[in-house]
This record gives sequence, C-alpha cells and structure tokens, in this order.
Amino acid sequence: MTQTIGIIGSGLVGKAVAHLAIAAGYHVVISNSRGPETLSDLVKGLGPRARAGTVDEAIAAGDIVSIALPLAVFGTLPAGKFVGKVVIDQTNYYPGLGDFRRSDLDNGELTSSELMQRHLTGAKLVKGIHNLGWIHMQYNARPKGHFERTTLPIAGDDAAAKQIVARFIETVGYDVIDTGSLADSWRIEPNTPIYFWPYVPSIPESLTETEKKKIYQNAGKPVSPEAARKLVAETRRPSPIGGTLEGMPPVHIALFLELASANTVQK
Repeated sequence: MTQTIGIIGSGLVGKAVAHLAIAAGYHVVISNSRGPETLSDLVKGLGPRARAGTVDEAIAAGDIVSIALPLAVFGTLPAGKFVGKVVIDQTNYYPGLGDFRRSDLDNGELTSSELMQRHLTGAKLVKGIHNLGWIHMQYNARPKGHFERTTLPIAGDDAAAKQIVARFIETVGYDVIDTGSLADSWRIEPNTPIYFWPYVPSIPESLTETEKKKIYQNAGKPVSPEAARKLVAETRRPSPIGGTLEGMPPVHIALFLELASANTVQK
C-alpha cells in the first residue's frame, strides 16, 4: 500500500523532503503556518501525488510525519494530534539565530530531539534527515548499490519507529545507520563530525563565487556507512552546543541568502 508522508513546513527542507518522497512513489500532504492556499504553486510542481493541507491535516494523513521547521517554534505544534504517529525530527538547535535559547540545551541536559519528544508526548520520534543541506538532501539521493549513494544517521527511542523511518530514508535514496537513543542524538547534532561537512564537495578557493556555487549545487560528497559509523564513534560532545552560521560552508550561506532575498521580493 502506498504510504503518505505528512510534512510540516514548506521551506527549503520541507520542499526537499516532498520532492524526495514524490520521486520515490509516496503521497505527500504538505503544510505550513500560512495555510494551504499559499502552497498551490508548490503542489502543482510536485504533481498529482501531492496536496496541500493544514498542519492538522498533514499530521492526520501522514503514515510518517516530517517536522521541517526551525526548532524555535516547537511549542506551537499541536502535541495532542501526534499521539501514535511516527515523526521524523529534522530540527536543529542554532542558539545564535533569533532569540531562541534554552539553558537545558546549552548545558547538555537535553538533546533538541528529547525536547521535541517531551512536547510531542505519545509520538514516536526519530531524529533524521537533518544533517545535510537541503540542496544535497534532494539531489544526492541514489539507488541502492549505486557507488555515489550516501549515508544518513538516525536516532530514536522506539525501535519499530526507527525501522519505519530507516525504510523511508532507504527508499528515497540513502543508506542509514542507527546511532542510538534520543539521548545519544547529540552525536549527530550541529557542530559534530557527521553534521553537514562530510557531504560538502571539495571546492577550490581559486574559483569564482559563481563557479563555487555551481559545483556546490551540482555535486555533494557521498559518505559510506563505514565512514559514517566512524565519524559518530569518534564524536565528543561539542562545546558550545549548537550550530552557528560561521560553522557552515560560506557558499551554502550565500545560496541561502540569495533564495531568501528572492522569496522576499516575490512576496
């Protein structure tokens, strides 16, 4: 039976997940805080297996629900609607962006996914599809056995939910390694060895900015399951905890700002 992926968030990450799911044969219900009517162009581009819905509709329809939102808005999610749902937590903690900061995250008392799980009581939360950029997330997917197929980590407390999420990720084009519980998910958070940089292609400094962007957009770097396990095994808890813009590839930031500016102009 064809499954449906409910997606909360229609930004760059949500769109990437929608494209991956549709390409792999899933149905998609995508939502945002502004309402389904704002997603007509996106849904048209995704094709007949996609539709727009409210947040509640995306949750209700999804056999798997993806949270592709900034972590800062976690408290706005309708927790009661998620009971029994398998949820992919794609959020990341970036304390330097905006005014969202928590001492329990900064002190390592909780991982960001433990925080999300506490809010979504009764959900089966799995951290995943969060540790590479939206460009490579969408375009680095490869069939099983392909020499360029790359590997993504997951973490979670529910073994059955992890298997469900792993099958989804494998179906859309990635190998998967299980890195443990949500308490262990600090090993795959921002500012750790498996976060972002292993998937970034080598770009010579001698190139122009336009040339760098072209290389970055056209090719990510594959990570084998063995290499991914080694990166996670060697991880030490970051200090400070959380991601920063300074810790991201400059070409990625430049592309993000270009898209943000273009979206502002279009609105």
